[in-house]
Amino acid sequence: MIDFKIDSITSNITVMSLLLVIGVAFGLGVVLSLTYLFLNRKVVISKGFATTLVVLPVVISAIIFLVQDSWARAFSLAGVFAIIRFRTTQSNPRDLMLVFATLAVGLSCGTGYILVGVILVAFICVVMIVLSLIRYGEPRNPKMRLKVTIPEDLNYVGVFDEVMGKYTTESRLVRVKSTNFGTMFDLTFDLVFKKDVNEKEFIDALRETNGNLTIVLQNYTYNPELTE
Repeated sequence: MIDFKIDSITSNITVMSLLLVIGVAFGLGVVLSLTYLFLNRKVVISKGFATTLVVLPVVISAIIFLVQDSWARAFSLAGVFAIIRFRTTQSNPRDLMLVFATLAVGLSCGTGYILVGVILVAFICVVMIVLSLIRYGEPRNPKMRLKVTIPEDLNYVGVFDEVMGKYTTESRLVRVKSTNFGTMFDLTFDLVFKKDVNEKEFIDALRETNGNLTIVLQNYTYNPELTE
């Protein structure tokens, strides 16, 4: 088994060993951040999240480097982090996995197992990029979320059946909500379009029925919060 461990890290803190740990953690963080940018090249990218992927491995590795085998330092750091409240708005499981990868990189570099961190990042990035390129797990026709507002005097039961039958292979009414003091209904559908459907024509057909009220069409692929 390949074991590339910096023995000096576990005994004495030196400038060279610290710079090596931070430098490698930073480099691997950049690789993870570039992978995030590539995987999300077709959607809106969070600049803050991309920066976090670069800096977080450095922070984690520095923390582990300082703690080393000292129980006193470990408990002190635990007390400090206990009063800090961490939050994340990332709802995409793929992005959350990159966060866990940065934690693993920080731990491996901080404990001196640099080669482990390098191999881990290389494996994760290659696998994620390949799966993205081959569209692994993506349906042939993406699932959509449709929200339509109709007046309260319009019977929503089966009102859009004709339009749905023409443009979709699957449609299901998942929620009905009254709005605007009961004068309107918001209908929510999950649907799958037929191949090569013109979405503009689909929306125009809906507008003829709902009196040109609000219509919102969202793609599950680019709106992972819809699965919550």
